[in-house]
Amino acid sequence: MRGLIELRASGNQLTALPDDLGRLSRLRELHIRDNRLLALPDAAAELRELRQIDLRGNPLTRLPDGLASLPRLEQLDLRWVTTLTAPPWLDDLETRGCLVYR
Repeated sequence: MRGLIELRASGNQLTALPDDLGRLSRLRELHIRDNRLLALPDAAAELRELRQIDLRGNPLTRLPDGLASLPRLEQLDLRWVTTLTAPPWLDDLETRGCLVYR
């Protein structure tokens, strides 16, 4: 599994992701829209190769602050997430060139 580059689990009624998500060291794309996620595990901040995160349509209430320091993140999609208070670091992501869809 460590060699996994893209993970697509959209529309699966997921309520949580495993804490060992961070072990997917080569993961570049995480597409988990239209689930029932309230939060991402803090381990998501360990995904140093991650370029895209699609979280559309989840009832998120929290994002790990460590996402702000992902060096290769190019796109964070939060459309249709109406339950999240945007963390202040989202503006910093945009400033450094990451597309943040809200």
